[in-house]
Amino acid sequence: MTVRVVIVDDQALVRAGFRMVLGSQPDLTVVGEAIDGADALRVLDRVEADVVVMDIRMPTMDGVEATRRICADRPGDRPRVLVLTTFDTEADAFAALQAGASGFLLKNVPPEELLAAIRVVAEGDSVVAPSITRRLLDRFAGQLGPGPAADPRLAQLTEREREILLLVAQGLSNAEIAARVHVAEATVKTHVGRILAKLGLRDRVQAVVLAYESGLVTPGG
Repeated sequence: MTVRVVIVDDQALVRAGFRMVLGSQPDLTVVGEAIDGADALRVLDRVEADVVVMDIRMPTMDGVEATRRICADRPGDRPRVLVLTTFDTEADAFAALQAGASGFLLKNVPPEELLAAIRVVAEGDSVVAPSITRRLLDRFAGQLGPGPAADPRLAQLTEREREILLLVAQGLSNAEIAARVHVAEATVKTHVGRILAKLGLRDRVQAVVLAYESGLVTPGG
């Protein structure tokens, strides 16, 4: 299956570089380019895409607002947004996750990691490393709102699913969770899938955000 990608960046050289890298892969194809968030919305009205590779800092409409509108206007599984950021834009990256992005990468990521991330996002998972997820949430948890409030959706979870969600929110990978609770990694993956389905979430990044918003996990806890 070919993954259809839209590239959003205000720098023509960056877009050309991404297009060249993606064009070398038989399973990836660039179906559109945009120079800012507003342009991206127009492009997505014309083409069908699976993944949007989104820059953060752009004129007219930035990547955070564009991500919010894409995820709000297109609540289904497609397209999914992969945000690009740099070390000094962590706050923007966190805002993008809240807006519905499926993850983010640094802009200087090696080509092979970018390609792998696009494939992972297209398959419905997150590309944000658990350790980075927790660091971002700990640092910017104040942006979550006036304070944690119990989410009634958590009542749908079994005791084991709640335990798995807690470990996901603490930054553990599936392999680490499997070792912690003494089950197979495939079993953990199944639990995570059921958790996402019950909570109506797209990926583990949104699960982590929900865990913080609901007070299941607290910054630094």
